[in-house]
Amino acid sequence: MPKLMKDMEKSDAPSRGRSGGRQPEKNRQLLIDATLDTIAIHGITETTVSRIIERAALSRGMIHLHFGGKDNLLVAAAQAFNEAYYDEMERQMTGLPDAPAETVMAIVRADLSAELLNERSAKIWHAFRGVASANPEIARFSDTRDFRLRQTLRQVFDRIADGEGHAADSRLARDATYGTLVMMEGMWTDFLTHMDAFDRTEAERIVRRFLTGLFPDSF
Repeated sequence: MPKLMKDMEKSDAPSRGRSGGRQPEKNRQLLIDATLDTIAIHGITETTVSRIIERAALSRGMIHLHFGGKDNLLVAAAQAFNEAYYDEMERQMTGLPDAPAETVMAIVRADLSAELLNERSAKIWHAFRGVASANPEIARFSDTRDFRLRQTLRQVFDRIADGEGHAADSRLARDATYGTLVMMEGMWTDFLTHMDAFDRTEAERIVRRFLTGLFPDSF
């Protein structure tokens, strides 16, 4: 499981002591992890340099050494969050049969899984989305219409549309793609605001029902 998905409580207390050392990659990762932890607990506005270095147990100068400043560190954290999401999704989808409809539902199921959708990740995602409009660099890694996910879904929906005899209707696969992305984002928002009542199985069922309306022979 990626470090991104670890429980908030696990890293609630910072390590003791200050460390610089000659471990640039390790220190860089410590700062990214500390930034994500701090965002999950305090939000981006309250994610200060002091809180980051306290949690990472590194000196203030390390942020400038590895990232050139806090703003660049936040972008790197957003990128790491995005990459961890795809790493976990790919892990969950490894070995699945090449069946288009099942591929779509596997993506949805992974997106709704506890490994990807949990208190920590939902709060981090919401925080990044909140500043995306004012920060194009962060927006690149928190966009609902993320090129990688959008293209993956579009290609699969094109196959499904072709298989159901709708190859000439280019809008059908497009609508299915954007509709699925919107529903996935909506489920994350619903989880964030109703964690205790959120039902992953029910969420998956709702997405499938939407897709059944578009592709009745496949879903």
